[in-house]
Amino acid sequence: MSVRDLGFWLRGRLNRGVSRLLHPGPPAPLPPPAPLDDVLRGADTPLALSRLVEARGNAEREAAVASFLAARGVPFTRHRFTTLEGGGENFAVEVGGGDRVLVLIAHHDAVPGSPGANDNGAALGILLHLLPRLERALPPGLRARLLFTAGEELGYLGARAYVKDTPLGDIAGVLSLELCGIGDALVLWDAAGETPFLRRATSALEALGRRRDDTYHVVGRIPVFGSDHRAFAAAGLPAYGLTIVPHAEAEPLRQFIFHPLRGALRHLARRPRPFDTYHTPRDTGATLEPAALDAVADALLAIAAEARA
Repeated sequence: MSVRDLGFWLRGRLNRGVSRLLHPGPPAPLPPPAPLDDVLRGADTPLALSRLVEARGNAEREAAVASFLAARGVPFTRHRFTTLEGGGENFAVEVGGGDRVLVLIAHHDAVPGSPGANDNGAALGILLHLLPRLERALPPGLRARLLFTAGEELGYLGARAYVKDTPLGDIAGVLSLELCGIGDALVLWDAAGETPFLRRATSALEALGRRRDDTYHVVGRIPVFGSDHRAFAAAGLPAYGLTIVPHAEAEPLRQFIFHPLRGALRHLARRPRPFDTYHTPRDTGATLEPAALDAVADALLAIAAEARA
């Protein structure tokens, strides 16, 4: 294990430690999931597709994503990995034919005991919804890679394995989707420095009528919470997290996220949304807001159109 991987592993352990502090007690049994055939035959809205993985164990979530792609006739590549920290399978779908690549990531795993609707079924549903729509948005010379990763809850394990095993020289930018089902204000995070990709992403959001520090935010490195884009950022690529949060909770969220241990103690009675359900049995599809998922999907289409090769 490299020093960098050790750091990611320790961060994952710290994240789980904070989660246990926020949510003490043994994991609760999961409710019955939606039958896979019902999801396959159902609507292709982001909300409907988020049910694909909700309330399934991680092995079932992984298998459900592969089954969905195969049933819809979507060509995809498998990337199986096994490490001392664990194993799993990532799935990648190429959209378009350009030489440069925009990578969009949604992890398919969840923490034990959580139905995993907002973390991270909502993000998964958004990317599956975009599969037949994204190519029309892409500019010449750019293709998109939709990457469905395993082991994000284990210190971005699947993304780290993917970065080690995959050539990265054609990647123009990376966004990992996290907590994309509750709220009305978009957040690009881990954006410590300006890059051409970040400028194009924010330009795309403003073209949608969003206003910086109001209906969208750009924030720097988050101290504890993270996601799969960090594996790509560690390889020197412009890579950021994308989340949607309630605008009305902006200040409590800022305090909670940038001071997580203090925030955990301060908010024992009530944590700001969407962290009130994060990593808990309450992270169910009933808490998701269709308008939030649709807003993230619209933002991704706009960013794809603006992210020229």
